[in-house]
Amino acid sequence: MADYQAAADQIVKAIGGKENIDQATHCVTRLRFVLKDEGKVDEKALEQIEEVKGSFSANGQYQVVIGQGVVNRVYAEMVKQTGIGEATKEDVKRASDQKLNPLQRAVKTLADIFIPILPAIVTAGLLMGINNILTAPDIFFDQKSIVDVYPAWADLANMINLIAGTAFTFLPALIGWSAVKRFGGIRF
Repeated sequence: MADYQAAADQIVKAIGGKENIDQATHCVTRLRFVLKDEGKVDEKALEQIEEVKGSFSANGQYQVVIGQGVVNRVYAEMVKQTGIGEATKEDVKRASDQKLNPLQRAVKTLADIFIPILPAIVTAGLLMGINNILTAPDIFFDQKSIVDVYPAWADLANMINLIAGTAFTFLPALIGWSAVKRFGGIRF
């Protein structure tokens, strides 16, 4: 059985002590920290800890990979030892966002707005591609499209075109909905 108290103590020391921790949480496999100064992290000491599989910094968070099942116990011990209080993933995300420079924050804001609507845009693009295959001449037949050769497919091509165009027609509304969600407004 692993010594979770010792692992938590060693991890806290390696990341610069409890006074260097601004926020902390965990996911399925990692401890996630928002640190006051990432320069205080002793990566060599982290690598020497048996439970630690790796560590890296991303998006204003310092992440220590521990592994599934073990991370819950190490996190619980760390909270007990440091008294930092349990933070939600949203708390850590907000705290880490404050560490980003203005350009990174702008790019992250745009990503937060467009990522939720990407499936609609990608699906519409694929449907437009299928419609183009059905209606473009010279792909399968000389001077004719599939719809010209097989007129029964015309209604299917029209239906695909209608569905594909819907996402792009309502793109401003989708962007607006996603932006309201991102900035915390009321969506309905």
